[in-house]
Amino acid sequence: MIGQRGGARTVTVMRRRGADVTRTRDALAVEEPLEIRVAWRASDGSSRVEALAVTMRTPGDDFELVAGFLHSEGVVGEVADLAEMTYCRGGGDAQQYNVVEARLSAGVEFDVERLRRNFYTSSSCGVCGKASLDAVEARGCRTLSAGPSIDASLLPGLPDRLREAQAVFERTGGLHAAGLFDLSGEPLHVREDVGRHNAVDKTLGRAFLDRALPAAQSVLVVSGRASFELVQKAVVAGVPALVAVGAPSTLAVDLASRFNQTLVGFARDGGYNVYCGAERVE
Repeated sequence: MIGQRGGARTVTVMRRRGADVTRTRDALAVEEPLEIRVAWRASDGSSRVEALAVTMRTPGDDFELVAGFLHSEGVVGEVADLAEMTYCRGGGDAQQYNVVEARLSAGVEFDVERLRRNFYTSSSCGVCGKASLDAVEARGCRTLSAGPSIDASLLPGLPDRLREAQAVFERTGGLHAAGLFDLSGEPLHVREDVGRHNAVDKTLGRAFLDRALPAAQSVLVVSGRASFELVQKAVVAGVPALVAVGAPSTLAVDLASRFNQTLVGFARDGGYNVYCGAERVE
């Protein structure tokens, strides 16, 4: 039997511990698909709608997720580029909460083919690391300016502050998290999701909708490892420092180095590793 509440769903399980077998209730993180569509008016005056992507996510903060995704992919540069975001209606006018349509403002140019090529480039195993780095630079991402100074004693405690805000994780143990923190270690936005990329998109999407990007006086903290994609999202959002509980990949370090971002890994147990941008850490 299954019941759902928020981002968690309860199930009946058979639990065995040694020789003891019991039936009990357990909480699972909810995972459902979200289709992201973009609607815009083409140069010939026609109205167009395209499905851009489907991501498996934990329901909740869907508009933030879509806004963060569209900003990180270069579809929108500022809030004014978005006319509205709505859940779509299916047959019989039933609301479909797993489909979000983002309508672009009049005059906003949208090259759907370029975006598809970008998706292919980022997912194709035949593309080398240098090509991936060049693709980010070709999109117009700017090298992050020097500063701000970050108190070294702040870094090891940030993952704990992130964990404190993970309400659904406490119930399920099955969610990633991302949080944007100010330079005193106070959380600005924290979001959870089954996908680490979605958690980052939700967090940065909230900042985007609040017109708080670039987040030049903030630190992004993630609960897992630091991948190329997460560094890219942080660079696009103008975040000067990314702190991960786990390890970074080689391409993540290369990208952070190219754009002058401070990248910290293994922030736990009172310590951390700074892979690049150590000049910001005091």
